[in-house]
Amino acid sequence: MTEPRVCVGAIGGAFGVMGEVRLKSFCADPQAIADYAPLTTEDGATRFDLRITRAIAQGFAARLSGVTTKEQADALKGVSLFAERDQLPSLPDDEFYHADLIGLAVLDTGGASLGAVKAVHDHGAGDLLEVLGPNMRASVLIPFTKACVPTVDLATGRVIVDPPEGLFE
Repeated sequence: MTEPRVCVGAIGGAFGVMGEVRLKSFCADPQAIADYAPLTTEDGATRFDLRITRAIAQGFAARLSGVTTKEQADALKGVSLFAERDQLPSLPDDEFYHADLIGLAVLDTGGASLGAVKAVHDHGAGDLLEVLGPNMRASVLIPFTKACVPTVDLATGRVIVDPPEGLFE
């Protein structure tokens, strides 16, 4: 697949014995996950139409096309579901999809190149940009805050950072 994709949910295993799955949505509006179908697996090899059947604890019970038995549903436990980036709604100017940030050039406030965004991590206390530069042995994590990342320019493909002292030494 050449178009960027965004992880919008994950399958938690079977729900009942008739092929329904437990579905955890990562969308701001959890039920909107059904609007982005067909969804694919991470490798893009399998596509699913999705229909939410009801809300359950920690997510939804859902039907996926081609999944008709408990065994098939259980085999999908832990599978992440992806939507095509162009299917997702536009965001306000100060919000970004993680997929849009990956690969952007990272410059310091003086314009010096520091590397590129390798990944975006969210461990619950706020997002972190993982930056890897050409001469770096290991990547660096930068808090994705206005103070540390004052500018994100998707149009030019760059992020301006003001990293804490000593982070890139």
